[in-house]
Amino acid sequence: MDDKCAQVFRQIEFMHGSVLGMANVLTEADLAYRPWAGKRSLGELLGHMALLCSADLRLSDGDTEDQMKVYYRENRPDGLKESLLTLSRSVEELRGRYDLYTAASLEEKTTSWWGATYTRFGWLVQIAVHLAHHRGQLHSMLLTIGKDPERPLFE
Repeated sequence: MDDKCAQVFRQIEFMHGSVLGMANVLTEADLAYRPWAGKRSLGELLGHMALLCSADLRLSDGDTEDQMKVYYRENRPDGLKESLLTLSRSVEELRGRYDLYTAASLEEKTTSWWGATYTRFGWLVQIAVHLAHHRGQLHSMLLTIGKDPERPLFE
């Protein structure tokens, strides 16, 4: 794997581990918690995070809006255990793809269905940022329900 990608994956793996650790304080009943009307519940947030790496990889490949709707409709983790297993698989899928990329392919630009254009490396950075954003939301939601996961968010 490219050295720059390996550095990003170090952060992705750290975030993955911290999400798994934060989930240790959760029960299935906690997943119904919805702090803001019209926004994701705790379970919906975990489900979104579970698919994030795989879904964003598809976006970087140029999947259309309709293809993504089908992907999300067909991939809905149910419950805490399935969400965490799906998250791990999603991270593995992302790593597997980036293990195959050459230096030249990391410089290839691709465009999402809504027009965002990045190199393959740029997409990897976006995926890491996306995961960090939702990990922060998860941490905040846990604190809101009085369940401090006591996990560091940074190395």
